[in-house]
Amino acid sequence: MSKALVVLSGGQDSTTCLYWAIKQFGRENVSSLSFDYGQRHKIELEAAKKISEIAAVAHEILPIDTFSALGGNALTDDIDVQDDDDVDSVLPNTFVPGRNLIFLTFAAAYAYQRSIKHLITGVAQTDYSGYPDCRENTLSSLEQTLRLGMEYDVTIHTPLMNLNKSDTVALSEKLGAMDAMAYTHTCYNGEQPPCGHCQACLLRAKGFAEAGRVDPLIERFQFFTQK
Repeated sequence: MSKALVVLSGGQDSTTCLYWAIKQFGRENVSSLSFDYGQRHKIELEAAKKISEIAAVAHEILPIDTFSALGGNALTDDIDVQDDDDVDSVLPNTFVPGRNLIFLTFAAAYAYQRSIKHLITGVAQTDYSGYPDCRENTLSSLEQTLRLGMEYDVTIHTPLMNLNKSDTVALSEKLGAMDAMAYTHTCYNGEQPPCGHCQACLLRAKGFAEAGRVDPLIERFQFFTQK
């Protein structure tokens, strides 16, 4: 069977995609890749490593710190994350320009060297913050560019593209990803337990509530607090 590479951020969506890839391609054919891009919260890299261990797939972290040098966003700079009411522009300050494009380009180059032809990413255009690099037309265009630029028949899979967060929770449960979900990191403020008020936390909580499922991450921290 063909080999697959999952771009794993350590978050809810990419974790769901990791288990989707395992279902589609077989665990022995799946590996994961994370990026140390100068993000403020290295906890997400720790989460990605832990999730890969739980899923029993190979994991590697590539250093690409140019985003930190570019700055200008709340994920790499010491800038407060904007709430919805504070956003005057089209895009929130959690948008890192070009991030998904760069991630997938590096992932494709990594895959090329290892004869991997399937890339999986957790982007979605249904429940997201308006990021243009999460849209289906963007990813389709990038796939074609990568194929032309490398003369390599790579395919970008986006299993969550048209799912909302409730749908994603249901899919995660169906795929058996809930044990790993307890160790994911989504909070824009880098907090554990999650802050509960940033857009990422609110969207995640809404998805689990609508799916009628307790978030395993919240459940894990409640367990340790009670003890």
